[in-house]
Amino acid sequence: MQQAVRSRAELGHGPPSTAPARAPKVRSLIDADALRVLHRSARVLLNNLPELTDRLVAALREREPAYRSTLESDPVGTWQEVHRSLRHSVGSLLDPRSARDAALRCSWKIGASRAEQGLPLDALLHAFRLGGSLIWQSLVEETSRTAPEDVRLLVHVAADVWNFVDEHCTLVADVYRKVERQHAWRQEHRVRLLTAALLDGTSRIADVAETAEALDLPEQGRYAVIAVAGGRQAGRTSVPGAVVPAGARVYWHTGVEVDHCIVLVGDGDGGQDEPAVGLNAPAGTRVGIGPVVAGLAAVGDARRLADMALGMCADDGGTVRLTEQLPAALVMSCPELGGALAERVLGPLLRLEPSDRDILLDTLAAWLDCDGSAQRASARLYCHRNTVLNRLKRCEQLTGRSLARPADMVEFSLALTARRLLRET
Repeated sequence: MQQAVRSRAELGHGPPSTAPARAPKVRSLIDADALRVLHRSARVLLNNLPELTDRLVAALREREPAYRSTLESDPVGTWQEVHRSLRHSVGSLLDPRSARDAALRCSWKIGASRAEQGLPLDALLHAFRLGGSLIWQSLVEETSRTAPEDVRLLVHVAADVWNFVDEHCTLVADVYRKVERQHAWRQEHRVRLLTAALLDGTSRIADVAETAEALDLPEQGRYAVIAVAGGRQAGRTSVPGAVVPAGARVYWHTGVEVDHCIVLVGDGDGGQDEPAVGLNAPAGTRVGIGPVVAGLAAVGDARRLADMALGMCADDGGTVRLTEQLPAALVMSCPELGGALAERVLGPLLRLEPSDRDILLDTLAAWLDCDGSAQRASARLYCHRNTVLNRLKRCEQLTGRSLARPADMVEFSLALTARRLLRET
């Protein structure tokens, strides 16, 4: 069978260089005659090792389906692997003290190699047991052929032979599971790196197809990204199910402060600008939903827009869809210009005494939120309608702008939004 594709140093550690101390064996009726019979037959097996190898390869082909593809794809390498394993096993019967470590190393390499190749563990253990059974059967056959009267003596060494097989099966299972865990970790790490590059917008075009396969998502599709932060007191694992409805094809990428969910927006979403997202996130959770982009390669842009929406969420939680906050998104997309706009439009108000400044700004914001209704704004601010009108007139006088002019109203609205968002970031 083939050599391991990775060194023992890469796998962490291999079998011990020296055999660990074993509990004393309780042997019954093991004497020089039984060992003489065992060694005589084992030497014959060692001389006929190619024939023994052929028999085991044939048994694997017939009785272990998982080995058939291996035998077809690499017949020479598989034959050599079986030959090495049998040579070490039979050699251990002749000189267990000096041959045991080499036999363990051989089995360790086989276990590591087959784990890397993905051969099922059950099939690998079955192969080792078939090898042990073949060796025992061959010992009995050879003794029966040359000295039938000595067959009964082999009973006294049977336990040793099968203990040897069990020891190697245990070793193979241990190294197989270790390599399997390391392989899974490498795969998970690779997927995480690919996803991080995709979300960062640094993914190479050549890697997008591999990323799509790793995430089990189509390369060409409509995608949105959801950014989630906060709410960790409710438990991180409770957030995904509450944010994204069951059945949606998604991939969650967890971060230190913000988790990102890549959502495939299918035909069932009716061409919406964002995915159908549940609003049952745990208390304190902030959710930012970006607009849909075309293709997995554009997920980096979707992530940036989702983060922008997340930045607009209130500190105590809530959900913001960027498509419903496009004016604010314009401000957030360039904070420097947003700050300049706030200063240019609201500068005279901002330089007032804090108490006077806050009253005028709150009144202006309330009037805009109430669609220009002084009556509704007065109810919200707990003051008279005329008080609202007087404050608005003062805002116009200080800023040199008119609330009756649409362009000035747009500037007031954007300037107030910029001030609020930039103070929160």
